[in-house]
Amino acid sequence: MFEEDIIQPMLPMEEYFGKLELVHSFYGAMPTGVSVSETGRIFVCFPKWGDDVRFTVAEIVEGQLQPYPNVETNLINPLNMVMSFISVQSVVTDGRGTLWVLDTGAPNFSEPIKGGAKLVAVDLETNTIRKVYTFAEDVVLPTTYLNDVRFDFRVGKAGYAYITDSSSNGPGAIIVVNLENGNSYRRLHGASSTSPDPYFVPKVEGKILMNRNPDGSTSPFRLASDGIAISPDGKMLFYCPLTSRQLYSISTESLRDRTIPDFKLSDLVQYWGEKGASDGMMTDAKGNVYAGDYENDSIRKILPNGIMETIAHDPRILWPDTFSIGPDQYLYVIVNQLHRQARFHYGKDLRQKPYSLLRMKIDELPALPFDQ
Repeated sequence: MFEEDIIQPMLPMEEYFGKLELVHSFYGAMPTGVSVSETGRIFVCFPKWGDDVRFTVAEIVEGQLQPYPNVETNLINPLNMVMSFISVQSVVTDGRGTLWVLDTGAPNFSEPIKGGAKLVAVDLETNTIRKVYTFAEDVVLPTTYLNDVRFDFRVGKAGYAYITDSSSNGPGAIIVVNLENGNSYRRLHGASSTSPDPYFVPKVEGKILMNRNPDGSTSPFRLASDGIAISPDGKMLFYCPLTSRQLYSISTESLRDRTIPDFKLSDLVQYWGEKGASDGMMTDAKGNVYAGDYENDSIRKILPNGIMETIAHDPRILWPDTFSIGPDQYLYVIVNQLHRQARFHYGKDLRQKPYSLLRMKIDELPALPFDQ
């Protein structure tokens, strides 16, 4: 018998599941945020982290990226930072005709440019800026990185916004914004639930993820509160640090109640257990929370009773970033290989284009920030 006649046994392989569809491929700058409007329009954003970003907010129109709302708004005007998109981390449609743009004002994770960090409301019917909310120096700190935002229009005269500060070298927090008057304040400032888990060592594609500089020096990768989701009734806010596997929640009423001292607010935080290490999160109309697990190329679903299940496990899910649920009952997710950036590999960029916008059918509608 010849050696080539020996039949080699088939070894067991890891199981992948969850039906994912490709929506768009990105061959230019790396995207982070996505949002699908109530009419099915798709918006994405590209923060300025070192790529050649021609526009930081775009709409996907007939398979092409178009700067949104126009080219001019995406050009930095040093004389009018408030009306310029500088480095946008997140875009969120609210289900009633507005695209909310969260501008970090901090290219390359720099200290936020004065007047540059802002929350911008863009009218989707006229494609013009309706209102801009800026922040005081005691709200957006020199270390602040505005990451993601959720809304509830049922409280107050104009509603409230909740924003995560995912600082890498300062205190994390939830920033609360009164949309009537623009007043904002920090809550859970430096709390353990908004801070990186000091014992967490992230591992992606089988390798430890850490800052690896071109000079050979290394340091732990640490990022504060990042993922955020809000319950369908607006009463509960879910959140998580980026470098952690834990899920937390707190009532939005307690966040807005400034008679509760911040040091006592942590006593009201609820712990939901390990959901995997997540970047973005999103809630559907039934109160299910969807979260990525960037260590395991997976997407998790957390039911209102706390039961967690993995709904997708696929080698294409190389760093699931932001989620959005469309009116078509699909869960959309940006996949951007964030962990392959040069900052983690001694200055060598290991990302392979294209980056992707994927979707999977979940047969659920998005949670809306208003009563229908």
